[in-house]
Amino acid sequence: MPANFYALCAIALWSTLASLGLSLKHLPPFLLTGVALLVGSVLALPFVLRDTAQWRVPATTLALGVYGLFGFHFLLFIALRYAPPVEANLVNYLWPLFMVVLAPLFLAGMKLRAVHVVSALMGFAGAAIAILGANSMATGRSGLNGWSWGYLPALGSAFIWASYSLLTRRVAAFPTAAIGLFGVVSGLLSLLCHWVLEPQVQPSAHDWMLLVAMGLGPLGAAFFLWDKALKLGDAREIGILSYLTPLGSTALLLVVNGHPLTWSIGIASVMIVAAAVLGTRGQLTPKLRASRLKP
Repeated sequence: MPANFYALCAIALWSTLASLGLSLKHLPPFLLTGVALLVGSVLALPFVLRDTAQWRVPATTLALGVYGLFGFHFLLFIALRYAPPVEANLVNYLWPLFMVVLAPLFLAGMKLRAVHVVSALMGFAGAAIAILGANSMATGRSGLNGWSWGYLPALGSAFIWASYSLLTRRVAAFPTAAIGLFGVVSGLLSLLCHWVLEPQVQPSAHDWMLLVAMGLGPLGAAFFLWDKALKLGDAREIGILSYLTPLGSTALLLVVNGHPLTWSIGIASVMIVAAAVLGTRGQLTPKLRASRLKP
């Protein structure tokens, strides 16, 4: 339960990312990501100033952290540039499904059970209904666009985040504060991409306020909470719970834009919550289930 609580807190923060990103859509994406990641890394400073060993991690662990934080955002931004954004975002949200089905391959002692696969597929279907339903209301167009090569980097970004989340359990144990170091390196790489690939802009004072909020929330505290959840919990359960992210993000976007919540959000909510309940209850052993039924 503590692990799921940390995961849900991270998911709640990630649900605000699209709304904040919409308010900052006039800024180049690599600039936005680079600044936000550097701001988010500040959260680790109190721990690092007290004990500098918090950031002394093996090079392989640092490489894994940069692979996750920078690689995920780099491929996602490439996908959003060359593929229809709604469909690219939907492909990207295969990462919770990847977490579930890849867990037995990456983590020793885990087995893939039918309940996890069914729950993950149900969660993805719910996410698809929420995203495509909201897009249909906003654009008046239903269905999917044709094939675009931009879907490949979207798929790559999904695999990177799922594999990063699982591989953090394979490397030598590292303090959660080390996520701040991952953020610093990834943020600097993002700013380098901005300098090479994007036009230079000057954010306004209001932009800086939103950048700080994004850095402290979805691109800061959320990563620390996510790491804590993965260290304590079952990756299969957490992967299924993660489908609450696109649901919350889409619903919040509708509210922020002044649109009413739609039938698709209602159906998606039922499907995703049912998937989460099914997936988490599927983890209980018969003995534990029996003990919970006792008065």
